[in-house]
Amino acid sequence: MTTQTMRERAGAVTFRGTPMTLAGEELKAGMPAPEFTLTTVALAPLGLAEAIDNGSRSAMLIVVPSLDTPVCSTEACTFNVRSPEVPKDMAAFVVSLDLPFAQARWSKAQNVDGIAMLSAYRSPEFGPAYGVLIKELGLLARAVFIISKNRTIAYAKTVAEVTSEPDYDEVFAAAQKLG
Repeated sequence: MTTQTMRERAGAVTFRGTPMTLAGEELKAGMPAPEFTLTTVALAPLGLAEAIDNGSRSAMLIVVPSLDTPVCSTEACTFNVRSPEVPKDMAAFVVSLDLPFAQARWSKAQNVDGIAMLSAYRSPEFGPAYGVLIKELGLLARAVFIISKNRTIAYAKTVAEVTSEPDYDEVFAAAQKLG
C-alpha cells in the first residue's frame, strides 16, 4: 500500500500575525481546477461540473473560514452587495466549513441572495485540493478562485493575513476580464 504525502506550505498565511501552514499545492492561473463535491444549504451535493453548469458558465469560489466571524460576514455581505458586478455567465459561491444549516441561517439574517452558500463540512479533500486548509486550525484560509468554463483556474488569490479582507476590486476586475 502506498501513501501520498500532502504538500505543506509553512508560513503561507498568518492568523493574527502568527504564521500558519497551508496543506496542499498553491493553485495558480492556468492550472486545472481540482474536482470537488460540496454541500448546498438544501443538503444536496454540488460538484465542479454543476458549479460551471457543465461548461456554460464560469464560477467564483469565495472561500472563508467561518461566516460566524466579523471579517467573513463582512466579506460575504460585500460580495453579495457587489454581486451585480459578477458577469452574467458566472456563478458566485461562498465556501466555508460551516454547516449548511448555519449558512442558511446566516444568509437569511443578512438578507444574502446574490451568492450561493456551499459547505465543505463533508468534503475534507476540498481544503488540500485548493491549497487552503490551515493545518493548525482545521479551517479554510480566506481565498478567492475563479474557474473558467473549461475547468481552468483563471484567478487564484489566498489572502496573506486570514483576518484581512480580499482586494474586492482586483477580484471583480479578474471576473470582468474572464466574462
